[in-house]
Amino acid sequence: MLRAVVELLLLLLQVETGLLMLDGAQDGAAGGSSGDGDTISHPVVLVQRLETLLLQGNGSDVSLRVETPAADEVKMIQAHALVLALHSAVFEEMLLSRNGSTLVLKEGADCAAVFDKFIRYLYCGEISLRLDQATPLHKLASKYQVLSLQQGVTQYMIQNLARNSPSGHVAGWYEYALQAADVTLRDSCLQYLAWSLSSVLQSGEWLTVSGHLLMSLLHRSDLVLQSEMELFAALEAWIVHNDPDELTAENALRAVRYAMMPPRELFHLQTQSPVLARYQESVRDLLYMSYQFHSASPLHMAKYFDMNCSLFVPRNYLSAAWGSPWAINNPSRDDRSTSFQTQLGPSGHDAAKRVTWNALFSPRWLPLSMRPMYTETSAMQPTRAEGGRPRIIITPATSSTDFAGVNFQKTVLVMARQTGTLVVKHVYNFHQSTEENSDFLAEADLSRRTSEYLTDSSLFLHIVVKPVYQSLILSKN
Repeated sequence: MLRAVVELLLLLLQVETGLLMLDGAQDGAAGGSSGDGDTISHPVVLVQRLETLLLQGNGSDVSLRVETPAADEVKMIQAHALVLALHSAVFEEMLLSRNGSTLVLKEGADCAAVFDKFIRYLYCGEISLRLDQATPLHKLASKYQVLSLQQGVTQYMIQNLARNSPSGHVAGWYEYALQAADVTLRDSCLQYLAWSLSSVLQSGEWLTVSGHLLMSLLHRSDLVLQSEMELFAALEAWIVHNDPDELTAENALRAVRYAMMPPRELFHLQTQSPVLARYQESVRDLLYMSYQFHSASPLHMAKYFDMNCSLFVPRNYLSAAWGSPWAINNPSRDDRSTSFQTQLGPSGHDAAKRVTWNALFSPRWLPLSMRPMYTETSAMQPTRAEGGRPRIIITPATSSTDFAGVNFQKTVLVMARQTGTLVVKHVYNFHQSTEENSDFLAEADLSRRTSEYLTDSSLFLHIVVKPVYQSLILSKN
């Protein structure tokens, strides 16, 4: 009954302001034709009148008394039961069971500070907010079951992960998403932190991450950072700053992939790192295996030791030994190519060996299934056609017997500008060609100058070559 009255009230408001939607009409300017009828649309007028109704309290039949737990801050808001009940089943139940004209609402200080914004959304259907207001507004939307606002704030947070803030905000949003069971927000925050880790490690936010989030990151193979040494230095700073319990510190140090550091860096850590000196016994076996890994042929070592573990799996390292950046100007027009060198493998046994790679980008590469003929030779050529899709093929410049036992996984990091910052938007893994990924740049629309994938008309990529000793690594980590 209450909802029926609300809908009648809103219909009367629509008629009064001229917001009369005729059956079969589509949104459009006054006088526009659309099949069965026309539309006269004045939504701005309606929003203004509803906002005035809230601000002036005309016809108010309920007072909202917002108190913090310590009662050191109180807000009084004059509202209308019909509007509150329309948007929130929680408010509806509270209003039906109230004893007077005042509802006392207990809110945390952060939520109390933005409660007027929350109520305004119920009247006007819009809201302005800052980064620091997103979490409390999401809390209120969740508590009072205002699903549209809850989803809207989640999207706002996802779209503003890369925005600069004095002390950082993504780690805090991740922790909140865990508590709120918002899986979409949680996964988006974790992915952003993993793919932007090199910059996160240099920010003040890094020292504030929780032990749980720290371990979630350290166990990932898709971390994007300069080197494993950069990760260890940041972990050491985190341990010194937070002084965690012994088990947390040991587990974190054991998640470092020491085999990905050359011997000179390992020697430096053992002689210069106070954290490693304190916990050296807990990682002694990992250091020992890493030194063995660097001193002998990995294939020979595998005859005597079980090496099927993440210690020997590279992450997405940005240093020159592992790949190269590639800026492609006007990527929708012509095929482009580049060459670069990488280290044959992470083992010290392969450190002096280099592999030259040829990379070819084609904006309209015809998929194999649509080609008239396919041979082993033609697969290496850019078969271009209208309607084809962007593709990258990466091959060694020369074949070599030194590649025996080494399987090269290639990773393309696709950069995009988000809130003014260039960030990793997509990560594609493949062995020879991105044709192995059916979704490679599928939504990029590189011919559109305003594409979010383009910066100054260029497509910014970073190619990472990850050598994996195929006889050693039998499963993904």
